[in-house]
Parts: sequence; structure tokens; C-alpha cells
Amino acid sequence: MELRSTVGGFTASGRLHTLSVWFILALKLMMGLAFFQSGLDKVLSGSFSAGAYLTGAAPANGSPAADLFVAMGNTPWVVEFVNVAVPWGEILIGLGLIFGVMTRFAAFCGAFMMLLFYLGNWDISHGYINGDFAYMLVFLSVAAFGAGRILGFDAYIEQYEVDGRPLVERYPWLRYVLE
Repeated sequence: MELRSTVGGFTASGRLHTLSVWFILALKLMMGLAFFQSGLDKVLSGSFSAGAYLTGAAPANGSPAADLFVAMGNTPWVVEFVNVAVPWGEILIGLGLIFGVMTRFAAFCGAFMMLLFYLGNWDISHGYINGDFAYMLVFLSVAAFGAGRILGFDAYIEQYEVDGRPLVERYPWLRYVLE
């Protein structure tokens, strides 16, 4: 299979190898398991709290988003929201990737979370690319390749018939969250 995309007048193209599907599956499962485990550890510990991180980490490391993190950390309802959203978001993103349910949406949520972690854990002493940035790109790759169809339920969900038409034909916007 050949890939081709044009952005801003520049065209990139390439050819997938027959093993590509296995590597895409490996990326999907790796990120799914990592996020599921991380979220589950936070929930089971019963002691996850983002407040000190939001007000302390970003300003201490010189993050360009330090003011945003401090403002979030000084707003009680935001801290309460983050205390729930981070662990449960990690669990749901992980399960979505592992089982291939709403994979594209889960991967985009994971990429957004990694962008926030990248800005919060700002450390450019070894360059601008770190693990958080790399994970963000892995999530975006999983989303771009439609990894939910690879040993996942998205392939079945998108073909579920509503009034005699496959779900994604009836509701084309679902392509943005499935596949």
C-alpha cells in the first residue's frame, strides 16, 4: 500500500511494509497498556493529587506554560477536575486503545494529555524532544493509521447498521472518533 499526502504544496509519499500492521498494533497496545496501568495505579493509590504539581513543577522548570499551570493549580474546582480527569482519563484512553474502541478519539485525547505533560514537565536540557513529546507523536500515529481496525472493535462498530446503513455512512462525523 502506498501512502501519499500533500500539505502546503509539499507532497510526502511512501510504501507500507507488510509488517507495518504489526508495528501499528504494537504501538496501540503499548500505549494502551502504559496509560491503563498508569491510571489504575493512581486510582488504586487513592492519593493522587495534582495541586502541588500544577503550582510547583512548571514554574520550577521554566515551562513557557507556567502561568497557566499555576492558575489551574490555584483554582480549586480545576484541581478537583484534574484529580479525576487524569487518572480516569488514562484508564479510559488505555482501554480504548487496548480494545480498539473509539481509538482515534482515545489517541487524540492521549496526545493532548501528553502535550500538557510535555509543557508541565518542561526540561530542554537535552533538547526539545523528550519522552512526553515522543509519546504524543506515537498517539498521533495511532490515530492517523486507524489502529482501531487492527484487532479492535472499531471495525465492527463502524459497520453497525442503523436503518439499513452502516453507522459511519449515516453519521460521517463518527469517522473522527472511530477507526
